[in-house]
Amino acid sequence: MLKFNIFPKIIFPILLVNFIGILGYSIVIPILIFIVTDLGGNGFIYGILGATYPFFQLIGAPILGRLSDRIGRKKVLIVSQAGTFAAWMLFLLAFILPKTTLWSSDSELTGSYLMTLPLLLLFIARIFDGFTGGNVSVANAYLSDISTDDNRDKNFGMMGASTSLGFVLGPAVAGILASTLLGEALPILLAAVISLIAIFVIILRLPESNPCVVDTGNLGFRSFRRFFQVEHKDCYTDDITKDDASNSFWKILKLEGIPLLYAIYFLTFLAFSLFYAGLPIYASTILKWSSTELGIFLAYSSIIMILVQGPLLSYLSGRVSNILCIAVGTILLAMSFYLLSFSDIITLYIANTLLSLGNGLMWPSFLSLLSRTGNHQMQGAIQGYGNSMGSFASIFGLILGGILFESMQMAVFMIGAGIFLIIFLLVVFNHFKNKRSVIKQQPKVGTV
Repeated sequence: MLKFNIFPKIIFPILLVNFIGILGYSIVIPILIFIVTDLGGNGFIYGILGATYPFFQLIGAPILGRLSDRIGRKKVLIVSQAGTFAAWMLFLLAFILPKTTLWSSDSELTGSYLMTLPLLLLFIARIFDGFTGGNVSVANAYLSDISTDDNRDKNFGMMGASTSLGFVLGPAVAGILASTLLGEALPILLAAVISLIAIFVIILRLPESNPCVVDTGNLGFRSFRRFFQVEHKDCYTDDITKDDASNSFWKILKLEGIPLLYAIYFLTFLAFSLFYAGLPIYASTILKWSSTELGIFLAYSSIIMILVQGPLLSYLSGRVSNILCIAVGTILLAMSFYLLSFSDIITLYIANTLLSLGNGLMWPSFLSLLSRTGNHQMQGAIQGYGNSMGSFASIFGLILGGILFESMQMAVFMIGAGIFLIIFLLVVFNHFKNKRSVIKQQPKVGTV
């Protein structure tokens, strides 16, 4: 009973930081296309702008992840969140600048667009936010630090629920605020305020989790040099060697199980990128949905995931293995992507339900499994490189999905279904391979 009362207080600050970060990010999702077109862009520019964030996150996430292993999770989370706040301020500046045309284009490949000064500023903002946007991977490393094998699944389930809750509230708040006199500027202003709040939450409420880094406590920013000062405890002497500080990609890749886990990371983001690239076009052109109908569809999905990642995974924690949750989740996801190729409204909501159940079961269980790999002094690098796998897949998948939907339309979702079947086969094959290896290593009865 005592454990139940204290346990939420331990993880609440990082759940709050994650929720605030996702809320600030998701607020801009339904209005970004309108901002881009108002400033002179078109669908082509919108796609490039969307790919800019994951491209620079691909570069920045491993750097921030390794840095968090060295100087601590808390300091890197502050830096990352400060970068996000600065990016939103650049967004707000774009509303003030004159729409000075820098260049224009009108071709079959790019369509017709004007590259204006405020539009260019949006690209700079997304580049800056993407490079410092390692907060997700560092937050996962933080959660790994404070979790035990007994509560790891439950913790990552609650982290997933906080993410889903942010995605439910963000677009809804944006839709309401964008209809006011200030228009799209008001949701952006709120996103900036939310990011600023997150910085203070991290400073005041989030203790350092990396057990080999001494939390200097007073982060008063009296000197930039002191902020990055590092003091280490003597710990992990059994499983960490002197050259562990490098945590290079190739070193992490040599860890047992990491190649498979990174492959799953990449394939999962690739499949979902096809979904997010194709669904808006599918909804607006074929289904003739309004933005409200699409918003309801996505909000329904997030609500289901909150229920799965919160109460359901908490119940399953310790009762069902990560491998089983991942396997069942990928089958449900494959089924959902197959059903998305039908235009019947009932079938689509069945597909959405299966997708939410599958994603709610599979992804937190996968992150929990990934956090068990290596040691605490590697978690920032492990999560950072995993985030890069997802970013690379997002860049590739978003561009590929838009192109494929023009020629294949709903059949593009069948590709996603095939990807999840591949993930299922990889998980099952690796599970039985490891099981046979364990059986072979066991001594036979009667032998010495």
